[in-house]
Amino acid sequence: MTALTARKFVFSPQFVFRKTLAIGTLLLIWQIFPTLGIISPRTLPPLSDVLAELWRISFNGELKVHVAISLKRSISGYFAAVTVAIPLGFMMVWSRKVHQFFNPIVQLFRNTSSLALYPVVLLIFGIGETAKFIIIFWTASWPLLISVIDGVRAVDAIYVKAAKSMSISTVALFFRVILPSTIPYILTGLRISATRSMVALVAAEMLGASSGLGFLIFDTQHKDEYAKMYASIITLITMGMTVNFGLSNLEKKLTVWKRSN
Repeated sequence: MTALTARKFVFSPQFVFRKTLAIGTLLLIWQIFPTLGIISPRTLPPLSDVLAELWRISFNGELKVHVAISLKRSISGYFAAVTVAIPLGFMMVWSRKVHQFFNPIVQLFRNTSSLALYPVVLLIFGIGETAKFIIIFWTASWPLLISVIDGVRAVDAIYVKAAKSMSISTVALFFRVILPSTIPYILTGLRISATRSMVALVAAEMLGASSGLGFLIFDTQHKDEYAKMYASIITLITMGMTVNFGLSNLEKKLTVWKRSN
């Protein structure tokens, strides 16, 4: 199947219908059940009410403020994780000394829930932007770091030996052999880290913030403003899906050579 044929297949009407059927059914149930009283409309307002509230807070500027604040927090922590985790992952495989120093730390904390450490972060750094930045950075770092390490270790030794047999320099070996082979792993790590950073952001804003989408969800739940709460959740889901879609497309474009093999 050629790339053009595959693209036509992916976006065929039948494919789109199958992909949207389940979501459409769920949304229809969301509208009908509260309307008929099968589910209490107080705790789960009809979808139409939620969308009306989403429209209202979108155009009165309230939602825009919280989204901007959440994006700022998420992006700062996420990109800090990227700048640290990717180089560290390469160095841990490239240098035995770096590996011996950092590997015990990685093995200790890689499976530790970052949300479980959030109370400790609050105790040390207090309720402020620093604590939120640290928890997002911490959450986003680990999946990306592990992905980079796995990617470097998965590089075919034959390619490395062939490059070294041609007296290639260490820098050239890295940029021509190691880095291209690890790109799929890095992109996968970036997607996982982005998703987890959004989860950490919401938890951080729920526990210690006066702004942001996490705070808005938590605050409206306590005020029984359920339509606004669900509108905020829809916004958060949309943001997460947009980020994942963007990174998935980037991965497909940068690894087209892998699918053509």
